[in-house]
Amino acid sequence: MILKLKDLILFICILAASGYNSYAQKSETAKNLTNTILKLDGEFWKSYNTCDIPTFKTFFVEDFEFYHDKGGLTSGLTKMMSSIENGLCNPENPRVRREVVEGSVDVFPLNNYGAIITGEHVFYVSENGKAERLAEIAKFTHVWQHKNEQWKMTRVLSYDHQAAPQNTDKKEISLSDKTLNQYVGTYQAPQTGTVIITKKEKLLKIKAGKMELIVYPQSEKLFFHKQNPLTFEFIKTSNEKVLKMLIRENGKLVEEATKM
Repeated sequence: MILKLKDLILFICILAASGYNSYAQKSETAKNLTNTILKLDGEFWKSYNTCDIPTFKTFFVEDFEFYHDKGGLTSGLTKMMSSIENGLCNPENPRVRREVVEGSVDVFPLNNYGAIITGEHVFYVSENGKAERLAEIAKFTHVWQHKNEQWKMTRVLSYDHQAAPQNTDKKEISLSDKTLNQYVGTYQAPQTGTVIITKKEKLLKIKAGKMELIVYPQSEKLFFHKQNPLTFEFIKTSNEKVLKMLIRENGKLVEEATKM
């Protein structure tokens, strides 16, 4: 049978409409899946942040596995809940609050199983009545299973944990070797003990015990650390002799080191 031109055009239009409808249906299904997983994800992290342990537990299957790049593998829901109750949600421990990095989250369908959600998040820590501080940033991947009309997480991966950048509002300047050399030397602090400051290229290196920090000049006398909310201010006499260094955390004075 030979199709006339108008019949051929009609046939092509029908195929195109059919393809569009199929695409539209798939798009709507993907959108619904994304909305479902995002809603569940939000509820899960709410239970985490508030230590709502009974609700937290409902998001996992019994043979759940948790992979952490620093902590290793935690197998089974019982072991996971024990670590939460004795760690994160122990009243004697620092409190941790998680926030998602806006715009970092993606949801992907997992054929004949469920879905995968990935993204980045940050963690805030508060302890001993101090103000909450940004402590860490990491990536996450959660595997959700849809079974028996329920959504449960079967696998969680938490990785690429790094100290969160601090003092991002501060701008680094360049100082001369002569200025930096004034601060080099040994200091003594009541709590920290011996503090040794050396020069590393155009920066200062502060060593106290096993702790080593590279600090950046914000002004001639003020330095800051990029991974912690710490600043270091050097106090001089009128004739430019360095007397001591004041250490502040989140703007609060926490230590005073006298130059020897």
